[in-house]
Amino acid sequence: MAWSEAKAWLQGDAHRTFYQDLLDDAASAPERNKRRNKIVRPADMPWEMSRQGLLKHLLNEGMNTRMETVDAYMQIIPAGSRSGKHRQLAEECLYVLEGRGYDLHQDCDVEITDTYHWTPQVEVKRYEWEAGDVIYVPPNTISQHFNADPDRPVRLISAVNRIFKASGLNDLEQIEDAPEYQPGVVLTAEMVARHMRGAVKTAQPA
Repeated sequence: MAWSEAKAWLQGDAHRTFYQDLLDDAASAPERNKRRNKIVRPADMPWEMSRQGLLKHLLNEGMNTRMETVDAYMQIIPAGSRSGKHRQLAEECLYVLEGRGYDLHQDCDVEITDTYHWTPQVEVKRYEWEAGDVIYVPPNTISQHFNADPDRPVRLISAVNRIFKASGLNDLEQIEDAPEYQPGVVLTAEMVARHMRGAVKTAQPA
């Protein structure tokens, strides 16, 4: 009978307005979005001395912009230096604004049982690039960017879809830090300019 399981589903006194919250959020979105930036000025793009390298965030979930799905940053790699090495489940594309160099990519075999396991494949693939190229990093790939010019910096624009994070799949792991990384240092435009001029010495690639 339809009511035969009533003793089970009639339990509980908690009351929440989850559906109404969705309606309210949808109704308030136009007014809320009026206060969110469609244009982001350079002065409003924060710097970060990150384990991946010297970054200037262009679009990020933590910034007050209309962008809902994509995070993007500009990465500066000083002459002869390299980025950090990381593995992420999300795919990534990078536009080469300035400079020349190469990427090292290492695919990973994935096994999902009760837990999530990944194992790097033996082969490491090298990809050369220069200004005007787009670098594509497939999902679940270990990647690292190298500046092949001993005299000039590289600038890259990285874009990653944040839907992976929204889906509970923020599988990002730092394997090696960029040579420029210093924990606790607050990066400034002046510091970046010094790195770009080669005024700050960094470790050379192995």
